[in-house]
Amino acid sequence: MHDREELILRARESLGRAYAPYSGYAVSAAILAEGEIFTGVNVENASYGLTICAERAAAVAAVTAGKRRFDAIAIAVGKGRATPCGACRQFLREFGLNYPVYLVAEDGIVTTFTLEELLPESFGPEFLDMEGRDDL
Repeated sequence: MHDREELILRARESLGRAYAPYSGYAVSAAILAEGEIFTGVNVENASYGLTICAERAAAVAAVTAGKRRFDAIAIAVGKGRATPCGACRQFLREFGLNYPVYLVAEDGIVTTFTLEELLPESFGPEFLDMEGRDDL
């Protein structure tokens, strides 16, 4: 099993691979999913709406590897303090609710929340009629 410090280290190590030429706001995420760590960085685009957040990039990498449950995530930023945007909070919610979210500020200070604390009263898969579906 991976520990908190390893997850935070992996997020900080991949921060330099972020592609943020427009905002200059580099973000990296490391997700622990079923015993493996997956990283992602933000990838900006000149058409701002096409930008991909680091949290979603890491989540997509985990899902691509067949993971369907997240156990923890560390999010690191190159300047200021870290916090996931609303879209990322909802996206991460698909794969769990009560896992730790480690927010790693530029100065290395780590603040810990659960996803449920960051997205209270959230909408999730359990709200949908999934009876008889075995494809999820």
